[in-house]
Amino acid sequence: MARKDISMTAAEVTAFLNETSILQVATIGKDGSPHLAPMWFVMEGDTVVFRSFTRSQKIVNLQRDPRLTVLAEDGDAYAELRGVMIKGEARLVGDPDYVLALYGRLAAKYALVGDAPTELSEEELEAAFGRAATKNTAVIVKPVKVASWDHRKIGGGY
Repeated sequence: MARKDISMTAAEVTAFLNETSILQVATIGKDGSPHLAPMWFVMEGDTVVFRSFTRSQKIVNLQRDPRLTVLAEDGDAYAELRGVMIKGEARLVGDPDYVLALYGRLAAKYALVGDAPTELSEEELEAAFGRAATKNTAVIVKPVKVASWDHRKIGGGY
């Protein structure tokens, strides 16, 4: 008997990524080895976006070679495993206004200011992250290939 299709639909992929917190980001180092780092991220529609300091190794790698792979996953038991892996190309955005707005979206999802996620006013956003925004680069992940799995679709079997 053929195994059930456990891939997610495009809508399921987007919903999963919207509820997931940590994105594993793999870039290619100068020597060809992978550089892997966990990142906070947000979704812009169905597109993954994150930010990092412009001088960070992942941004330096992406400036040299825009190829990357990102992975979001969850589940502790086999029957609960879900994940999305995107092989793609990075579009780097150094515009401080865009990066500052991205900080605002991240603050609404993660506890960047205080003990809980919070919506920041323009003034609060500028005070908290205005200087950092000029030292950061946003990364928009342009998918080349998406793989996904949702073991809950198996119904507990293999």
